Amino acid sequence: MDKGVRITNPRYQQIAADVASKIASKYYPVGEKIYARSSIASQYGVSPETARRAICVLTDLGIVETEIGNGVIIKSYEKAVDFVRHYHEIQTVNNLKKDIQDSMERQSRELQFFNDCLSKLIEKTDRFRSINPFTPFEIEITQDTPYLNRTASETNFWHTTTATIVAIKRETKLLLSPGPYAIFLKGDIVYFIGDENCFERVRKFLYP
Repeated sequence: MDKGVRITNPRYQQIAADVASKIASKYYPVGEKIYARSSIASQYGVSPETARRAICVLTDLGIVETEIGNGVIIKSYEKAVDFVRHYHEIQTVNNLKKDIQDSMERQSRELQFFNDCLSKLIEKTDRFRSINPFTPFEIEITQDTPYLNRTASETNFWHTTTATIVAIKRETKLLLSPGPYAIFLKGDIVYFIGDENCFERVRKFLYP
């Protein structure tokens, strides 16, 4: 299924469900005559054929009975309740499918945004390589570091390692120039720059 496809029910099913819900709520009592096909078409703003299909659904389910020349007669309250319940269950499933689909699309957009930001960071690093001789290193924050949930300032990160943090990847976000108050969280990817021995100092600092 295409990502842009919206899950919905045919109009005649929606009309049938609406009429059934009125029967289930006893707005229409059993035995009462309700609209003819032309009246339903006019009330819901649909064609007579769409109205006919809605009545056929209700008739096939035994909710109403169509009498020639006498309109549509309410036949069963219980079957109307069953139909409404089943219809709402299907709607719930469809809504869940749509929510999952929307969530996947949002995650895809966020991942693309992260990739774009990272590409820009690498591009800027390459552009100023002649000015800044340092190339970015990266290291993951795991539960094994004693500095979990503490800031770079609290841990004296720069004073101990002489490394400068330039970005932190957190899930699908990229935090550029996070500063000394950036908190080290589990799963973070920390990007930093320094001399050629910088990575080893950072590794020993975070995982002594």
